[in-house]
Amino acid sequence: MVKKEYKETEIGTLPVDWEVIDFEDCFELLPNNTLSRAELNYDFGEVRNVHYGDILVEIPSILDCSEYELPFVNTNNIIKNPRSFLKNGDIIIADTAEDETVGKATEVYKIETKKVVSGLHTIACRPRVEFEPKWLGYFINHRMYHDQLLPYITGTKVSAISKGSIKLTKVVRPLPEEQTAIVEAVDDINQLINSLERLIRKKKAIKKVLCRNC
Repeated sequence: MVKKEYKETEIGTLPVDWEVIDFEDCFELLPNNTLSRAELNYDFGEVRNVHYGDILVEIPSILDCSEYELPFVNTNNIIKNPRSFLKNGDIIIADTAEDETVGKATEVYKIETKKVVSGLHTIACRPRVEFEPKWLGYFINHRMYHDQLLPYITGTKVSAISKGSIKLTKVVRPLPEEQTAIVEAVDDINQLINSLERLIRKKKAIKKVLCRNC
């Protein structure tokens, strides 16, 4: 087994073959909208919307568009800019929160033919360089990246992060095969956690029924 060599970087100790890229060089920023909840619905529409509140509370690091039910934009709101429509691999960052969870993000995955846009209090980013699927979603939410945002968070009752501040951060790019290996490991852990949570919910439901019949 070959011993891996490491280097010191601005964001910590990393393998020597992992590239550290300025966020500004890594991404182009995409348009978002400022539609409130009142301008969205779950019944009908052509364009689906990613609201910052959903990123903070419900949407995981990877937004699987084939499974997650995003709200529709009301039909009276027309999305005119073609650059607003997201693609696989795009990152959506919540730029506002009530605490230091500001900066939580999700990576768009399996968007297929759906039309999806980035909504209120979000920053949508499209990679200029190639990454393996899911790597950015997991990395942007990792402490190694999120800790970079902490000095730039502003506000007291409401925390916020600006596009200008995000541009000052760094993104790590391992070799493609290492990205894939890390993603697969994280996926396995997430599946295990989800299975355990389902088992716990099932046991609680059974216990509730048994107690009711006592």
